[in-house]
Amino acid sequence: MVHRKALRRTAAVLPALLGLVALSACSVASAGGAPVVTKRWTDTRPAPRGDAALRSAMLSAHNEARRAVGVAPLVWDPGLVADAARYAQEMARTRRFAHAPHDPARLEGENLWMGTRGAYAYGDMVGAWVAERRYYRAGRIPDTSSTGRFGDVAHYTQIIWRSSTRVGCALASNASDDYLVCRYTPVGNVFGQSPL
Repeated sequence: MVHRKALRRTAAVLPALLGLVALSACSVASAGGAPVVTKRWTDTRPAPRGDAALRSAMLSAHNEARRAVGVAPLVWDPGLVADAARYAQEMARTRRFAHAPHDPARLEGENLWMGTRGAYAYGDMVGAWVAERRYYRAGRIPDTSSTGRFGDVAHYTQIIWRSSTRVGCALASNASDDYLVCRYTPVGNVFGQSPL
């Protein structure tokens, strides 16, 4: 269930800011776990949108995170974009925020994000995933989180997964929410393997 909370306007707070909750689910390609929901706050200032802006923001954030750990950059893949778009549209239509059913014929990693429509910049969306690095510790999946919960680092570990070489992301919206899907190949977050 999606919860929204507005901050009350006060003389001490800029009246134009309105805090909204964004939801994010873990990437669990082979671990078979359920999505884990986290909360973030941001404001509602308009953010640039469009395919070129999405591609730029996603590649920049993904590849900066990979560069920081000495991993080769990801390449944008139109086929993964198409797969991500189909699933983002399905979630927006059904309002069901969950990982896609596992398809053995199409092994792709998946990161999901959901938030109030139009309230978040693309950098905020991917930034929530990259920020999980604060809990990351070297190890094998699922033992890669300093909190003991794999879901606390699962987006980040998919982003930095050494053998993943391609990424494609898409955003779809309904009247109230944005749904971001990123797909990766080769798949990451493989149980028993190390991201790096």
